[in-house]
Amino acid sequence: MLPVVGIIIVIVSVLTGFSMAGGHIHSLIHPSELVTIGGAALGAMVCSSPPKVLKDVMHGLISLLKGGNVGKQTYNESFKLLYELFRIARRDGMLSWESILAEGHGSATFQKYPKIANDHHLCEFVTGALQGAMEGNDGPSLRALLDTEIHVFEHEHHDAVAALTRTADGLPGFGIVAAVLGIVVTMGAIGGPVEEIGHKVGAALVGTFLGILLSYGMIGPVAGAMDGLGHAEVALRKTIVSAIVGFAGGGSPRAVMDNVRRGCGTAVRPSSKELDDMLKEVDAQK
Repeated sequence: MLPVVGIIIVIVSVLTGFSMAGGHIHSLIHPSELVTIGGAALGAMVCSSPPKVLKDVMHGLISLLKGGNVGKQTYNESFKLLYELFRIARRDGMLSWESILAEGHGSATFQKYPKIANDHHLCEFVTGALQGAMEGNDGPSLRALLDTEIHVFEHEHHDAVAALTRTADGLPGFGIVAAVLGIVVTMGAIGGPVEEIGHKVGAALVGTFLGILLSYGMIGPVAGAMDGLGHAEVALRKTIVSAIVGFAGGGSPRAVMDNVRRGCGTAVRPSSKELDDMLKEVDAQK
């Protein structure tokens, strides 16, 4: 929700400053300018981006509005899920994961951790990584396999961010287009009343204003926020990979989780005591 709050602050600040300078808010309301700028920008993005990228842009925006699924609670549930699965494998062998992974998010094990089970893409990544370990891939080959998958994820996310960034870069130009069209309309009314000419010139200038505001105050920052969310999602996946590779390499469940904890960012890293409490909670379930 922070990107939404930031955009609200931008809009309120601009409108407040305009009012303090003696302007009237209604003089900035010109739907025709929005249609020209917004329609042209949307058309340019559709023209320059394949359907997969447009779909990723929509998914990225929706995820951004929801706040993303990369917070500390998600990390905690990932730790507990992996620890539980590692304990099962240590006791019964990795082949005991087969029925759990076959059910995926619908399994009783995954359902204990809704942050994972309810995130289709994250759940699919976790089950795929565990499947790779279960099939006997050693540490280095498993890491290479999963790093390749993460690289594809990064590349596709970058394409979506780049599409939004290109749109933001083009908005000032489309604002100028709207302004020029407004001046053309003004020229057609040049012999009319001064008030009418002033209104049309003002509408033309609003086109330039909107193009710049939408670019630097809205779409550009949203693209930056989406890029940051993508980096956070990659960091979560790399944490999961480190845990699975560490266990596949022969590490004990508890030692693996403690080692992985140390590599997490400070905003999402559980303390040693928090990790110990989480693992005890999982132990108590059995």
